[in-house]
Amino acid sequence: MRRQASTGLHAGDTLAVKRSFSESDVVDFARITKDYNPVHFDERFFRAKDFKGPICHGLLVGSLLTEIGGQIGWLASRMDFRFRKPVFFNDTISCKLTLTKVDDAGKAEAEALFTNQDGVVVVQAFLSGIIPGVHERDILKQMLAEGDPTNMAG
Repeated sequence: MRRQASTGLHAGDTLAVKRSFSESDVVDFARITKDYNPVHFDERFFRAKDFKGPICHGLLVGSLLTEIGGQIGWLASRMDFRFRKPVFFNDTISCKLTLTKVDDAGKAEAEALFTNQDGVVVVQAFLSGIIPGVHERDILKQMLAEGDPTNMAG
């Protein structure tokens, strides 16, 4: 993704990531955010909501966008999430971001669809922000040439 961003992003480009969210991911997210909604942890509560099990935090799932954004140097100014279906522990979620608009100043808009392992859309997001311009793309190219030492994504 970073290599693609270093050469320039355009309307119609798509970027994708996939991840499974474990119970420990949910616990870590709750610890950081202090969001201990019982729907994530208490069987009585998630059953009262008619869920088959505890669910992942919506913003934890939505954070797949930050992986894409971080890899391409996207500076977000808006993210609008629509949480469609619950995501359960160990579900595998694919996030596909499609750039829908890019202007000459690098202002961009995108739509992202998050689907589970069964192909069901669980989250839809609309976002806007700024993608790397010529100078930032040159820096990305330099970073890549240096082995991309600050990129911990692997």
